[in-house]
Amino acid sequence: MAIPTSRSKEAGSIHINDALCKGCGTCVAICSDQSLVLKNEKAFPSENPFFGCVGCGHCMAICPTGAITISGRTLNSNDFFDLPDKHNNPDYKQLMTLFERRRSIRNFKDKAVEPEIVQKILAAAQTAPMGLPPSDVHVMVLDSRSKTRAFAKDYCEFLEGYKWFVSNWFLALMRPFWGKSNDEMFRGFIKPLFKVYSEGFKNNRNLVNYDAPLAMYFYGSPFTDPADPLIAATYAMLAAESLGLGTCMLGAVHPMIQYGSKGRRFRERHGIKYSSREGLFVVFGYPVYTFKKGIKRSFADITYS
Repeated sequence: MAIPTSRSKEAGSIHINDALCKGCGTCVAICSDQSLVLKNEKAFPSENPFFGCVGCGHCMAICPTGAITISGRTLNSNDFFDLPDKHNNPDYKQLMTLFERRRSIRNFKDKAVEPEIVQKILAAAQTAPMGLPPSDVHVMVLDSRSKTRAFAKDYCEFLEGYKWFVSNWFLALMRPFWGKSNDEMFRGFIKPLFKVYSEGFKNNRNLVNYDAPLAMYFYGSPFTDPADPLIAATYAMLAAESLGLGTCMLGAVHPMIQYGSKGRRFRERHGIKYSSREGLFVVFGYPVYTFKKGIKRSFADITYS
């Protein structure tokens, strides 16, 4: 048995060098699948794991003697590296400085984002935690202003075929089914957004992705933990901030391209492989304006129970 993803449907293979194993039991304690057991003071693959090795690599990463290797589920021994010195970690104040300086940027200089910066952003995003390895996050990259604008143009034309979706008769019909809050959201945000996007583009103003010089769409497959694309997108955004770029998360594109034959054709045109329960666009670029003040944010509620 193995937990399936779009990348692998087989369990990982655990290999133990008996000569190196000292029987400390650390690997057994760290494995949440019970894929390892101790027998005669040596570690062995278990005959009764919960699901089968998912390839998280914890046992291999923690073994003090290097006795364990994992293969399968896209993982091999070459994927492991020595951890950076923890003394190089940013402290809380440095992290808060990065977080507090971040603003949603929608005005970008007409300057390309260098390919090496794009690769650094992707490398950082790939370190994001995931519900289940191997990561089932997929990324579509638009790496020039002409590409983001072409995408926005196609999206506005796509929305023209969905105007009925925000018509008064359809909203009235759906209100009993999707409730008051969804009705308020559609009437107060989604319906005006259709108009803002289409009319803006007709007037040479791209409000879909702001003609950003770089955009990334993070999405999943039918197997993906819904949170995974959102976490990866957040990592990408923060990495870009550390590299001197401005960023903005865009939530209005993903939901509309998930359903129906028109949505499927739109995804196919742009190389988007799957419909996805959750997904997020992030745009990047060098900001035109410099902010002088931050704004204190708050949660709707914090409850200790």
